[in-house]
Amino acid sequence: MTTQLVCTFTLGDTLFGIAVKNVQEVLRYQEMTPIPLASSMVRGLINLRGQIVTAIDMRARLELPPRVVVGDELPMNVVVQTHDGIVSLLVDDIGDVVEVDDSAYEPAPETLAPTFRHLVPGVYKLAGALLLLLDPERVAALGAAAAAPERAA
Repeated sequence: MTTQLVCTFTLGDTLFGIAVKNVQEVLRYQEMTPIPLASSMVRGLINLRGQIVTAIDMRARLELPPRVVVGDELPMNVVVQTHDGIVSLLVDDIGDVVEVDDSAYEPAPETLAPTFRHLVPGVYKLAGALLLLLDPERVAALGAAAAAPERAA
């Protein structure tokens, strides 16, 4: 039986995760510097102990509705390592680190929207919840090549 550790977080009522081996750290909201003419998915840049890091709005990246802010609630940062460097994923709330069994993994259903399916290669069935596993490399790729796979005409 093979298992892996997954850092979980939520966007709305949906539980997402990224393999712990790809997560550098989890932080409270950090002040950001906006980037003129940047994609709407990029909320800005943060200074992480002297390293400049791009902050990606995961709601925009997954084409979810904007976050409803209640009081002074601000998004959390999940800082992940990719082949191109580190990026910060802005999420609604941080969950736990969970150990998942590979036997509970299934490929993402074909019924998911193509953009979503491109970023979520698979799902873990947990007790009482589904955990959507994100591919950090695909999430961080924001250029034209990052778009959903070409749709058949």
